[in-house]
Amino acid sequence: MVEFKMEDMALPALFEHARKIHSLASDSAIDQDTLAKGIEALRICDDRVSKLGLFSSNESKDDVSTANLKYLLVPFYLGELIEKVAQDDRISVLKKSQDQLKEFISICEALELVPEEEIGNSALGATDTLAVQRAKKIARFRRQRAAEAKLQEIRERKERRDRSLRAAALSTPIEVGEEDAQDDDGEEEREAWLTTISLGVCKAFDLLDMLKKEEEMLLAVKEKQSQEGEHEFSREILDERAKKAESWHQNAARRAPLIRPMQPITCATFAQDVIEGRAKATEFHEHKHQPMIFGPASLVGGRLASEREMMAARVFQPGHRLPTMSIEQAGLREMEIMNKWQEMNKKLIEESNSSWHKDGPRTASDDEEAAEEKARAWDDWKDDNPRGAGNKKLTPCG
Repeated sequence: MVEFKMEDMALPALFEHARKIHSLASDSAIDQDTLAKGIEALRICDDRVSKLGLFSSNESKDDVSTANLKYLLVPFYLGELIEKVAQDDRISVLKKSQDQLKEFISICEALELVPEEEIGNSALGATDTLAVQRAKKIARFRRQRAAEAKLQEIRERKERRDRSLRAAALSTPIEVGEEDAQDDDGEEEREAWLTTISLGVCKAFDLLDMLKKEEEMLLAVKEKQSQEGEHEFSREILDERAKKAESWHQNAARRAPLIRPMQPITCATFAQDVIEGRAKATEFHEHKHQPMIFGPASLVGGRLASEREMMAARVFQPGHRLPTMSIEQAGLREMEIMNKWQEMNKKLIEESNSSWHKDGPRTASDDEEAAEEKARAWDDWKDDNPRGAGNKKLTPCG
């Protein structure tokens, strides 16, 4: 692979080489060696642009040729690449990057490429309110989006024109004079570079604000460290703290009584008594509880003699509902409910097995048979008892 020196390269080729490195650094992370090469190439470009005197404060953007417009981006690219340098002294890196960005903004301001609101912002400094700063950031963001959309439109228009030119070149030969007309895209190139510079101005202001805030934060941290000094714990202090912790654990283990494990406490009220100090875990528990009163140990441990002490003890009440019965009482109550439920089910089963329940519902045919039987019985009774048979003794001829 043939090695080349950047000093021997022409300015357009050197700028294109540096622009590719900048584009690669913007899209993804690159190693520090490639970053250093890009910074070196941009420094050489900046030195040559200064020696050639391509830009002057007495000119405007219309006086700058299209071929030289792209070199306005050299300090902007240089400031962005310097900001990505990994160095222990971060403050010096931030200052170098800010210097390049300020140089780029000053050149663009002299050539009337900076919006008026941004010029006022750079002149006033950080005296704007938060609302004004927010409005400026929103306007800057909109200009940035518009510039990106315009660049994309120019790029697509150029690709369509190139495709049409290639198709026309294959179909018909180019006559004399038509080649100049087809290659005359100077206005479009100028528009693309001016849009790129406008986009760079928006990004430069945003990056400059971010670098200023980072520098202020680092300076504040450095000043605080210089005032308070380094608060690092020495090995002796750490050993002393370790010994204190070890002795504390040893004393705690020595004070802990070695007794047999007690039976678990199954009564919630008795457990609360043990916690509050009104009973001991080793005492026999008969589930005869006193009303629980929360409060200081002096009031809980002693007997409440006056209403003032009672009111003071009631101040410290729990924030939840206290149990109204023990676990054993709750179990006995559930057993009682279960016995009643079983007795009720037993009665229902007996009623379901009774005769009236087994008869079942009557149907229409059953009603008809019953009516027929009733009619036959009535007819039989009338046959046995003719009309007037019971009144023979009352008649005069009887």
